[in-house]
Amino acid sequence: MTAKKAVILLSGGLDSATVLAMARADGYECYALGFDYGQRHEAELLAAKRVASDLGAVEHKVVKLDLRSIGGSALTDDTIEVPEEETSGIPVTYVPARNTVFLSIALGWAEVLGAQDIFVGVNAVDYSGYPDCRPEYVEAYETMANLATRAGVEGHKLSVRAPLMQMSKADIVIEGTRLGVDYSLTVSCYQARPDGAACGRCDSCRLRAAGFADAGLADPTVYAS
Repeated sequence: MTAKKAVILLSGGLDSATVLAMARADGYECYALGFDYGQRHEAELLAAKRVASDLGAVEHKVVKLDLRSIGGSALTDDTIEVPEEETSGIPVTYVPARNTVFLSIALGWAEVLGAQDIFVGVNAVDYSGYPDCRPEYVEAYETMANLATRAGVEGHKLSVRAPLMQMSKADIVIEGTRLGVDYSLTVSCYQARPDGAACGRCDSCRLRAAGFADAGLADPTVYAS
């Protein structure tokens, strides 16, 4: 019997690594997809490559995009500083329409592969206020995906799976550890050094550190001195 295929959005961070491990544990043949989109650092791309290899992805594809040309985010515009204090509302680290762009390319690859499932590590509990990390967004995108594709029109329902959606960061760390994720391979920091060392001050660093602390597990993150 042929294994079912899935496309996994893999950024190189803690959440997406956990999702890859979950999909593998569910019996999927995993095709990891990342993006070199002009983000502030490339350390996460190297992390994604390590994670894909360690967790046995069948293929790891990196698509090059130029979201820096439109800017509008601290992650794609070096003139906008990454906040190191908590902020209210949607933070400047939000990249306009990023998940919609990423999911659309994942959708195209899923059609080519004959995969009916796309996994994404969005979360509505311990997240940074991004509008494209909410359950209603994922549901709406899945509806669109089935209207916009040959697979959907021909009755091969496509599913966008967000298994972390209602999990706390601590729950994610515990589950990933149970599934054998080596979190020392991952990079979560918004402004990591080229070697992957984290700043320890941005929103992503704070959420990650709190997740390990709440889980009662050692945080393998290397911090910049």
